[in-house]
Amino acid sequence: MSSSEPGRTAHRQGPGVPGPSLTVRPITAAEHLAFVRRQRSVSFLQTPAWGRVKTEWRSESLGWYDGRELVGAGLVLHRPVPRLDRFTLAYLPEGPAVDWTGEIGAWLDPLAARLKADGAFAIRLGPPVRTATWHAGQVKEGIADPGVKRLTDVSGHWADPVGTRVAGRLRDAGWLPQSPEDGFGTGHPQFKFEIPLAGRTEDDLLAGMNQLWRRNIKKAAKAGVEVTVGGNPESPADLGAFHGLYAHTAERDRFTPRPPGYFETMFAALNAEDPERIKLYLARHRGDLVAAAVLVRVGAHAVYAYGASSTAHRDVRGSNACQWAMIRDSLAAGCDVYDLRGITPTLDADDPHLGLIQFKAGTGGQAVRYVGEWDLPLRPMVYRAFDLYLKRRESRRRRGRS
Repeated sequence: MSSSEPGRTAHRQGPGVPGPSLTVRPITAAEHLAFVRRQRSVSFLQTPAWGRVKTEWRSESLGWYDGRELVGAGLVLHRPVPRLDRFTLAYLPEGPAVDWTGEIGAWLDPLAARLKADGAFAIRLGPPVRTATWHAGQVKEGIADPGVKRLTDVSGHWADPVGTRVAGRLRDAGWLPQSPEDGFGTGHPQFKFEIPLAGRTEDDLLAGMNQLWRRNIKKAAKAGVEVTVGGNPESPADLGAFHGLYAHTAERDRFTPRPPGYFETMFAALNAEDPERIKLYLARHRGDLVAAAVLVRVGAHAVYAYGASSTAHRDVRGSNACQWAMIRDSLAAGCDVYDLRGITPTLDADDPHLGLIQFKAGTGGQAVRYVGEWDLPLRPMVYRAFDLYLKRRESRRRRGRS
């Protein structure tokens, strides 16, 4: 990518045709939110409110201008380097919200110049662009084939030319891919499972699910499982009940839970931005909380963000009841997609992560690979030191788990 002065312009071009130039500069939270509301779909990680959730990072909203028109926006989270506080990693999770179908240098060149001038030693971003899609039937066939070990081994998938081109352009411009092979890492997942909703009915969605999912939804209803929606500022008890079940789930499934304060901040910030942004679904059986889940929606994109379930009451299928309630409400809200978030690409019967993709594939949706997260070193020596720090920290974390 070409260099430019901090905050100044880069030429936007079509195929060989010079176009107008773009300028990057800070925007207010109100300007950023107004832009988000005009879009069909933006990640909730790219809303102004998310910057208020990530209190350990400094956040700012940046806008791309074509003349006086705001044509793109991004939430930047600045992470300081240990012992080098004047430098930061500038992180745009699942963003920025720009037109990725055009010449991406026009968007990213002025961003890099602006952030380097502000003290960033590197940029990390995750373009919200797909590279490949596998429908549930293909996933099921891959699981049944002992010769197939990974989702990427399954043939016949749909390849997105836009995503393929974006990945190629990033690589050519010196960006470094960060998404790990197993699909999960310190950043956000490259592989997800999604249910398309546009143009479909509840009957269509049920028909697309496998027999086990349909049976479990009916079983929950027959057992008398009731799903209510909470998470409003007026109902803090709901959030406390969720966190208790979430902590139980973390102990059972061996992951580190987030503290109660994180969810209190998350609900307060997202609710303040939009009263429909975040909801808490609670499934109860005879008064006992058996499952709970957090749903976040921005425009036409609904996301299953967190979930929890009781070990003692799994037989009443509260998790399926929660999911079905969230899917139905997302459909009624006019959403295009219900996002079940991360999966690993493994289809190996010996891999413990296989159950996750099997559970999600039962919804009848599709596995999706995104471009993933990429780094652009702006100050290579500082970036190498930071990379070494992360590797050492990960090594210590793994030793602590063994």
